[in-house]
Amino acid sequence: MFRLHKEGHSIIIISCLIILGLGYLFSFVAFPWRLLLIFPLIVLLILIVYFFRYPERVLTPNSPREIYAPADGKVVVIEEVYEATYLKEKRKQISIFMSPLNVHVNWSPVGGTVITQEHIPGKYLVAWHPKSSTENERTNVLIDTGTEKLLVSQVAGAMARRIINYLKPGDVVQQGDEMGFIRFGSRVDLLLPLDAKVAVEIGQKVSGKKTLLAVL
Repeated sequence: MFRLHKEGHSIIIISCLIILGLGYLFSFVAFPWRLLLIFPLIVLLILIVYFFRYPERVLTPNSPREIYAPADGKVVVIEEVYEATYLKEKRKQISIFMSPLNVHVNWSPVGGTVITQEHIPGKYLVAWHPKSSTENERTNVLIDTGTEKLLVSQVAGAMARRIINYLKPGDVVQQGDEMGFIRFGSRVDLLLPLDAKVAVEIGQKVSGKKTLLAVL
């Protein structure tokens, strides 16, 4: 079933009004220039509507130790890093790059209790840049599963200028619950324990709430 995300409702309405207004003005232009001006507006509106699509997905995990993709996109990083802010230990990082054509809803990769939700201002480097995880604007969410603590970071990119996160400390989330939305190209980082068994590889395309990323 096709539906639109609530974060896009106002943008789509405003876009429609602007495009209708321009379309009316362009209607006074002589043919065929009229079509050359109106056609790009129609394409633009279709792309805006497509960006805010919200697919219906049902998650059926086989084990509570399975970790599922929090976003649609391509795996661009699988590496060992030191997390110095919350966990203060080495972690295995998996990063998913979301292009403007991907679904931009973000889902919780695990179930548990939200310990921390913090928005951090920063730069707008391209989302695949190695330093974007630590220097870009981002929202960090630390979730306690009961046995492990996982850090999920919504990272802004060169085009993404608004990160939306619906969680707050103390919230109890189920695996696959919606956790937020990022507008216009970005990435999501997931920091796992070092002994987590990764089930994806660099360059692989993944689907949020569907693709198994790793097993604790």
